[in-house]
Amino acid sequence: MVARPPLRVSIEPMGLDDLPTVQAIEEASFTTPWPPHAYRSEIETNRLAQYIVARVGGEVVAYAGMWMMVDEAHVTTFAVHPRWRRQRIGERLLLTLLDLARSRRAREATLEVRLSNLAARRLYEKYGFRPVGLRPRYYSDDNEDALIMTTESLDSARMQVRIERLREALETAPEPSEPDEETRRPEADAAR
Repeated sequence: MVARPPLRVSIEPMGLDDLPTVQAIEEASFTTPWPPHAYRSEIETNRLAQYIVARVGGEVVAYAGMWMMVDEAHVTTFAVHPRWRRQRIGERLLLTLLDLARSRRAREATLEVRLSNLAARRLYEKYGFRPVGLRPRYYSDDNEDALIMTTESLDSARMQVRIERLREALETAPEPSEPDEETRRPEADAAR
């Protein structure tokens, strides 16, 4: 068995050329995926939206998006391809979203996540999101409730210390390596 070399992760704006791969990740990650035209519409017409992709070795392996609504950054979608999960790619995406939110003068960030998605909830809590409410029967596929999670002020000293500590840990973390074809990751790193 030969160890595979690590690959560099880059985070970039989502482009129209990325949409077929984004749709494939969407379908692999969610029981009720957004329709294929949704991301095109978001990129082309929604001035409140910002979507990003994570590339490893040039391949799109994850994506995330948010809407800027007045002074709130609302995370609309977030997914890492199942083969690439548990390699801190989701953390890099989330950190980039928080940086974008702050650069666009967001006071806080918010999102909804399935109550049963404990892995995603742990990731969000690690990055300063805390439960603030519930949306009953939010998910149409099974009527599961959504947990509403929000950060404290993105400009607060405590939040800035948290973000910088996590950024430093990511900068020293190993880069991801190409998973074996048979490798299947747990159902983490996908949330909506």
